Amino acid sequence: MDNRKVVIYHSPLAENAPADELDVLDEADYFCQGLLKGGYEVQTLPFPCDLIQLEKQLSEHKPLIVVNLVETLFGNGRLVHIAPFLFEHFNMPFTGCPADAIYITSNKILTKDLMCQAEIPTAGYFSFDTLNKLKEVAPGQWIVKSNWEHASFGLDESEKLLFTSRQEILDRLKREKHPEHFFAEQYIHGREFNLSILGGRHNPEVLPPAEIRFTYPEGKPRIVGYKAKWDEDSFEYANTNRSFDFPAEDIPLLEELKNICYRCWEVFGLSGYARVDFRVDEAGNIFVLEINANPCISADSGFVAAAERAGLSQKELVERIICAVGSKQ
Repeated sequence: MDNRKVVIYHSPLAENAPADELDVLDEADYFCQGLLKGGYEVQTLPFPCDLIQLEKQLSEHKPLIVVNLVETLFGNGRLVHIAPFLFEHFNMPFTGCPADAIYITSNKILTKDLMCQAEIPTAGYFSFDTLNKLKEVAPGQWIVKSNWEHASFGLDESEKLLFTSRQEILDRLKREKHPEHFFAEQYIHGREFNLSILGGRHNPEVLPPAEIRFTYPEGKPRIVGYKAKWDEDSFEYANTNRSFDFPAEDIPLLEELKNICYRCWEVFGLSGYARVDFRVDEAGNIFVLEINANPCISADSGFVAAAERAGLSQKELVERIICAVGSKQ
C-alpha cells in the first residue's frame, strides 16, 4: 500500500500563549480534517526544539510529507525559518514555501530592500539605524512595525500609531526592548487588498482578490492592528470587513495587483501558498506592504475565504497544497 502518512508540525505553545499564537491549532485542525477527507493518515505534533528529537520522530513516523505550520519557536517569529531549514536538512518534503523564501519574507526590511531592487512598488521605510543617521524624515505620516513578527504584533489601536517627526518615531522605537528589531514605514492612506496565491504542479494561481473595508470615523488610521485581527469584542474587529465584490471600474486595478503577485512569486522563490498585502492610495498608486509566505490557513482565514470564493472545498485546497510540494525548486 502506498505511504499516505502525513505529519503536521505546528508551533510549540506555552500555557499562556496569546490568541495570535493559539490560532495555529485551528490551522492544524483545518489541515487535519482536509487530509482525512483525502484518505491520508495524519499525526499532529508540536515541533520539537531539539534536533535529535526531530530526527527520531521523522524516522519513527516515516511520513510521505510534513505539513509545516511552525510559525514561532519559543514564541519568537524571528525563528520561523528554522523548521523548514531542518526539514530540508533531513530531505523531508514539506508544504509551503522553501526555507530561503520564508527567511527572506519574514525579515520585512530585507523584503522591502529586494522589492526595491526588483522594481516592485512598496511604501517608503527606514530602519532604526538609518533613523539615527537622519536629521529629519520626509513629510507625511509614519507607522512603526516589527521587522520579524506577524499578526499585527505591536500595533495596539489603543495607542498612537502614526508619527510625523524623527523624534516622535525615535521615542516610539525606544519603548521597545530591542528597537533595532523595528522599523518605520510610510503610512499609505487608502484602500487595502489581500491577494492569496495557490501553487500547484505547474503555474501558481491568484485566487479572487479581497479588500479590507474600513468603516472607521474620519481621522482614525485605516490600519489592521492587533484588535482588528484578534479582539472579537472590539470596534476595530467589527469595522474591518473582507469583501470580494468589486465594481467594473476596479477590474484594471485588480489585474495589476494580480500581475504584481506573480512577480513577487517569481522574485522571492515562493511555492505552495502565499499572500501579498497591498495598499492603494487615493491617486491609485499601488504599494506592496508585505509578502506572507505560508499565511494562516484556518477555517476563518482570508486565504480559505478566497479559496472558497474560487470554488475550492477544504479537501481540494489541502490536496492542492500537498500536490504543490513536488514543485519546489
